[in-house]
Amino acid sequence: MEVVLLDTTTVLGELDWKTYPVNGWDAITEMDEQNRPIHTFQVCHVMEPNQNNWLRSGWIQRQAAQRVYVELRFTLRDCNSIPWVSGTCKETFNLFYLQTDEPLAAGTRFRPADYAKVDTIAADESFTQTDLGDRVLRLNTEVREVGPVTQKGFYLAFQDVGACIALVSVKVFYKRCPSTLRNLAEFPDTVPHMDSSSLVEVRGACVENAEERDTPKLYCGADGDWLVPLGRCVCSIGHEEKDGYCLACKPGFFKAYAGNTKCSKCPAHSSSHDQAATICHCDKGFFRAIRDPSTMACTRPPSAPRNLASVINDTALFLQWMPPGDTGGRKDITYNILCQRCDGSEGDSGVTQCEPCETELRFIPRPLGLTGTSVAILDFAMHTNYTFHVEAVNGVSGQALSARSLANVTVNTHQAGPVLVGVVRKDWASQNSIALSWSDVELPPSDIVDYEVKYFEKEQEQLSYSSTRTKTPSVVVTGLRPSTVYVFHVRARTAAGYTAYSPNFEFATAAEDPDIADQGQVLVVVTASVGGFSLLVILTLFLLITGRNALCAGHVLYSCVVTAAFKPCILVSFLICMLYCVFCLLVPFSGIKTYVDPDTYEDPTQAVEEFAKEIDPSYICIERVIGAGRPIMIVVEYMENGALDSFLRTRDGQFTVLQLVGMLRGIAVGMTYLSEMGYVHRDLAARNILVDASLVCKVSDFGMSRVLEDDTEAAYTATGGKIPIRWTAPEAIAYGKFSSASDVWSYAIVMWEVMSYGERPYWEMSNQDVILSMEEGYRLPAPMGCPVTLHQLMLHCWQKEPSQRPRFTDVLSFLDKLIINPSSLLTLVNEEMPDYPLFISIGDWLDSIKMSQYKNNFLAAGYTTLDSISTMSIDDIRRIGVCLIGHQRRIISSIQSLRLQLHHIQQSGFQV
Repeated sequence: MEVVLLDTTTVLGELDWKTYPVNGWDAITEMDEQNRPIHTFQVCHVMEPNQNNWLRSGWIQRQAAQRVYVELRFTLRDCNSIPWVSGTCKETFNLFYLQTDEPLAAGTRFRPADYAKVDTIAADESFTQTDLGDRVLRLNTEVREVGPVTQKGFYLAFQDVGACIALVSVKVFYKRCPSTLRNLAEFPDTVPHMDSSSLVEVRGACVENAEERDTPKLYCGADGDWLVPLGRCVCSIGHEEKDGYCLACKPGFFKAYAGNTKCSKCPAHSSSHDQAATICHCDKGFFRAIRDPSTMACTRPPSAPRNLASVINDTALFLQWMPPGDTGGRKDITYNILCQRCDGSEGDSGVTQCEPCETELRFIPRPLGLTGTSVAILDFAMHTNYTFHVEAVNGVSGQALSARSLANVTVNTHQAGPVLVGVVRKDWASQNSIALSWSDVELPPSDIVDYEVKYFEKEQEQLSYSSTRTKTPSVVVTGLRPSTVYVFHVRARTAAGYTAYSPNFEFATAAEDPDIADQGQVLVVVTASVGGFSLLVILTLFLLITGRNALCAGHVLYSCVVTAAFKPCILVSFLICMLYCVFCLLVPFSGIKTYVDPDTYEDPTQAVEEFAKEIDPSYICIERVIGAGRPIMIVVEYMENGALDSFLRTRDGQFTVLQLVGMLRGIAVGMTYLSEMGYVHRDLAARNILVDASLVCKVSDFGMSRVLEDDTEAAYTATGGKIPIRWTAPEAIAYGKFSSASDVWSYAIVMWEVMSYGERPYWEMSNQDVILSMEEGYRLPAPMGCPVTLHQLMLHCWQKEPSQRPRFTDVLSFLDKLIINPSSLLTLVNEEMPDYPLFISIGDWLDSIKMSQYKNNFLAAGYTTLDSISTMSIDDIRRIGVCLIGHQRRIISSIQSLRLQLHHIQQSGFQV
């Protein structure tokens, strides 16, 4: 933006400029067609030698300028077109300036030596005598920079040394970056620095009802234009962005988290009556659970379960029901089983006496918190009336004051079979078996067919059991573990069916004899050792005779014998090793090597000759020589589409997002292979990715690659040399530490290049500005049309700590999930959706909401991950020591926003 200090075309009165000498320059004032004065200064003393004519402007205040510009519009006559002109004719004039803090006093003597020269001004086009006749004069425009100006004002002076000039107009101005509104931040008028090559950093102030997400900055350039926007402000809760400002949400709308999203309409069964609402309150009879996000509709408790029915057999009672007809608008329905036992007697009030009975019964799987619609009940008493209540609850049942949602059923156990078996006795026990016997306590209604004995280990789940049958009232249970307590119960089977089980009886097996175990182990060791040694001797003799594959079989055989001798429990493995030795002996190696390690060769060319297939040079056609060195050629795959960056730039917008993800997957496959082989690329960029005719991308240009010996997690320390700043991780720029994690950073830059169709990372920012921006936490924004899942992956790869970045195997797995589920690529960053930062740790999250003083409170209470804090309630916040109500509200509001962020990320298949 230009700020004009003087423009002679707009001055209505006299200019009052001075000429030295008086008869040098002539001031001519004419009126244009709008009756505005035109101030012109002319001089044309070309016939006389030694001309030195000066024209000085009035005093010009510099205002805020540090460097000013002078625009001169003038005509100049060609000396060759002037007849009889002497050799002293000139076609240039000079520009000078003088700085002062106050205007010069009237009558001050003009001293040319006080003025500093700016430049000699020449005309691009001059006019001739013919032009005067046709009245077509060629107007020249020249602009010169003056400065730096440090005092309050200055004068301009024009020196004529013998030219024919008409100075038509003079404009003096300086440049400044005008006040502007960017990213919901206001930036004031800013004057560039005197050094035209440097930028002025300006911090912005968030507009009303907005808050900083990252410190907003702009850079003022020397030409008065704003450059390199960094950081941003976002609208606070209850406000939305409109026309660059944050306006309050209208009644009926709300916004529960800070961000540049629109206010949302109140969910079903809720409303807001005031402006700037941060939450919509539930209508009467509807509720919202503590962990429900504010965007969720208000709900109510469910109705009672339907069609409750009971089925009883000899030993078990089954309850079944159907879900409620009205779920209350929620899916988190669970069921509780409540039980009452009524003995049939009546109290003083005439009401049947009942008492809770849950502790007497065994519910499978459990009595409370059931997600299914059935339950099995065991260990009930015979000839008893039970009343069971099945309650349906959901996340808001505890907030409602209405009656509980119950379905009832009364069951009597008269139909259950009698307990026929009495006391079960242990006759004897060994390490692996127990002998049992029992007697009948009552006569059966018909003959007993057989008995069933059910048993299980006491320490195990009761549903995991074994059983056996016997026709007599005794049995020997075998296959048990030594020193273990087992639970037994017995029932009889008659022609009418099974009776009830007897009570539980607990019996233990005998302990294991250590002497017998040791003898068995010694026997196995001795047998394996003698047998192995004998076989070793026999095979060794055979090897000495045959001389074939002795190294292979001998080494394996020795390992097998040692292993079997000291670990007799894996005797089978020993036999497998022996079979492998026989294979080594009978199947000699053919001499074909699957891999040649060049490090084992003194001469690398020998390794190349053994490893590579040689092609006759006559088959190679050299089209162009691009360098010189050793004359060995390597034939590699031809990639028809060349480098990825230039390929994308010439095809902007021609591919689907899924095709672009496919390209990224090819690069990830290559980098996964390199990282697993222990290599670090160090120069991963789109320019070093080649594309074939099928859009398959492959990694190339390994000029900067290095191997990480023996440890893929190690780092390579580089000294000296050039580094591609825009693609390089911060630790590699600062300390020269390159690792697979730094390649992951570079890969995310390549992702950004691909999604922006080859745009230059960080645009026109200098390398130093890129480094400073990265240190301040700035990360590249999502390119236009980029899916949010891909930008989240970029941000995850751009974490400052290398250990917190994903590995290439993780990146490849994530891209495969996106390709399998293309719907996850439909949500774009520039669509209307929540815009949350990707917090990495509890500390980052608390810093972002300016609550870092509570970091130790969270860590001491065991909240160390984002998942753990996302489940916190207001009571949890108070319990860890956050006492101020304002701080409690700020933290719980941020947790609600974080829940939505985590939910969105997890839906995309990405794990934080």
